[in-house]
Amino acid sequence: MSEEKKPDYVVYDEETGTYNAALLPYSSGVAAPKITTPDITSWKQTNINKVNHEIKSKFEQLKAEYDAMVKKFEDNQLVYGAKFSFEPIVGEIYHLYLGKDGRHFLSVIAPQECNWDFVGTYRLSSEKLWEQI
Repeated sequence: MSEEKKPDYVVYDEETGTYNAALLPYSSGVAAPKITTPDITSWKQTNINKVNHEIKSKFEQLKAEYDAMVKKFEDNQLVYGAKFSFEPIVGEIYHLYLGKDGRHFLSVIAPQECNWDFVGTYRLSSEKLWEQI
């Protein structure tokens, strides 16, 4: 079998030894229309903006949830670290004050009924988490 060089315009597959112009997904003739790629720059930019907006919105939502969780953690650290000599009841309202010694203490006495340095009002949830009111 002699290896003969085929002209450039002839589509010949040397591995299979066949002409495969009809099997190609593109035109192979010299008279075929020019293959041009569409300009998708504006499509890309539009979709990049949409995706960036969606990701930014989701990030801001997660950040807000994270900030709320950190606040809840800090509130619970503060109240559970405070001095109190009673067992708090779930659902009841308690008031946190700063004592003269610099330590926090929990009381059932409302801020308008005393002259202590008021810090915040909290309620104990059924999950034993302190929620600021």
